[in-house]
Amino acid sequence: MARQDKVDTVAEITDRFRSSAAAVLTDYRGLSVAQLKELRRSLGGAVTFSVVKNTLTRRAAAEAGIEGFEDLLVGPSAIAFVDGDPVEAAKGIRDFAKDNPDLVVKGGYMDGAILTPQDFAKFADLESREVLLAKLAGMMKAKQSQAASLFAAPLAQAARALGALQAKVEADAPTSGSTAEAPAAEDTSADGQDVADQGDAVQEEASQEDAISHDSSPNPDAPEADAEPAAEAEETTEG
Repeated sequence: MARQDKVDTVAEITDRFRSSAAAVLTDYRGLSVAQLKELRRSLGGAVTFSVVKNTLTRRAAAEAGIEGFEDLLVGPSAIAFVDGDPVEAAKGIRDFAKDNPDLVVKGGYMDGAILTPQDFAKFADLESREVLLAKLAGMMKAKQSQAASLFAAPLAQAARALGALQAKVEADAPTSGSTAEAPAAEDTSADGQDVADQGDAVQEEASQEDAISHDSSPNPDAPEADAEPAAEAEETTEG
């Protein structure tokens, strides 16, 4: 490989180390070209799988500031640079290795840390980002429902308490025609009796006045002779 080609390759690998979410280093010995194509196709467009030279990869890892990766660069090597979900890529590599045992994972790099083959196996057993997000959304929704129930519980208790209080007030309040209104009825009858008594007294006084006026007025049917003896008696008294 010409010197400029090596420089370009190192620069490309360095950039992939810096920009990728994760890198998985594998040993591909025993895999055919057709199997490598099948592996690339199964991993999808979010993962690039390339055969690399150990010397150039060591230089690129050093330029990217990755320490400890050079220890994994033993024997034939191919690197899967992951741009998407690292868990999905790890699952894809693990599933392909089950059907093609010649693909061996040496280790990897993610978030500034070196991954051993054991770390990769545990990582591949994790749930995918989509599943974790769905579970997180479900948990948040459940928490919101619980919070809404907690907020609604005091309101419901207050409503029940107010309803019970209203029922008690309505039960204790006097109804129409009850004994509580009896004094008012008695007062009304008493006032009516006083008015009746006053009317009888006025009528009695009027009857007495009529009787007096009848006694003092001259009787038109009485004979005029009664007036003459009174006049004679008056003249005798004066003589």
